[in-house]
Amino acid sequence: MRITQDFVAVRVPATSANLGPGFDSFGLALDLWDEVSVHATAGATHVTIEGQGAGVLDEGENHLVVQALRMGLDAAGVAQVGIQMRCMNRIPHSRGLGSSASAIVAGLGLARALIGDPEALTAEDILSIATEMEGHPDNVAPAISGGVTISWMDGELPGMLRLSGEAPIEPVAFIPDFELATSKARAVLPQQVPFDDAKFNLSRAGILAAVLSGQNHVIGAGTNVHELLMAATEDRLHQDYRRQSMQPSHALVTWLRGAGKAAVISGAGPTVLSLESIDPKVQADAQAAGWAVRPLKLATSGLQITRGNLSKINGGCVFV
Repeated sequence: MRITQDFVAVRVPATSANLGPGFDSFGLALDLWDEVSVHATAGATHVTIEGQGAGVLDEGENHLVVQALRMGLDAAGVAQVGIQMRCMNRIPHSRGLGSSASAIVAGLGLARALIGDPEALTAEDILSIATEMEGHPDNVAPAISGGVTISWMDGELPGMLRLSGEAPIEPVAFIPDFELATSKARAVLPQQVPFDDAKFNLSRAGILAAVLSGQNHVIGAGTNVHELLMAATEDRLHQDYRRQSMQPSHALVTWLRGAGKAAVISGAGPTVLSLESIDPKVQADAQAAGWAVRPLKLATSGLQITRGNLSKINGGCVFV
């Protein structure tokens, strides 16, 4: 294979993982997009960054999108080239909205577009390489396919399932002005959890999958979608253990849930995500307390190649 395009562009959505009980497995794509374009050149690599990370992120070979692009070219057996890249970053960094997963998926999408061959870097290839780079597939999966996803590992091989049906949610992100490294958030998690807590999360994750698939025939507790979402987003495996590392976020989750909203920590935090719409007064109160409140739609598509190869591949990637 070889490079057939000299200018390509992609867009990739923000994501939220865990969604309460689905630790390291559940995820969804949000209608907040990073856009990246690349000119293939014979010269040195340079990255121009606008928006999030401008003046902070590496502008050369150590940029994460560049690293992912190079991994993609290597995987396809294609010779490397010089890169002139422009990034319009809208996804906040180190906030639990999947910025690193989106960057990796963007780089792999750019590699596929540069090659321009439908057989190069399929969705399965992108999922595998991105998971290897990211460490787990929970954010990678919705960045690739859009919608709501469940992902898992079978040994070293990742798998993902995109839920069908209309998810009855109206996401709202509460984004703080402080960052939290995922590694720090994961470091406080225990190696073992009580059996009852594991059983509790299994039931809630099952409810969550059903609700987000549009299934809501209920007998007994939980008679409507709101009640089901409240039950479906309960968690005992990770959020409480992370309380000390992001106390303002946990306080906000407690406040929102006390107000009857299905709120969770987004990924490793510190962003808080409500799966239900938020009253303007509650939004105003949160903003007054220093939170950036962003109502966001569910992104029904994931990785999009907006200039370059025009063909589609499986797995929910859209090439337009």
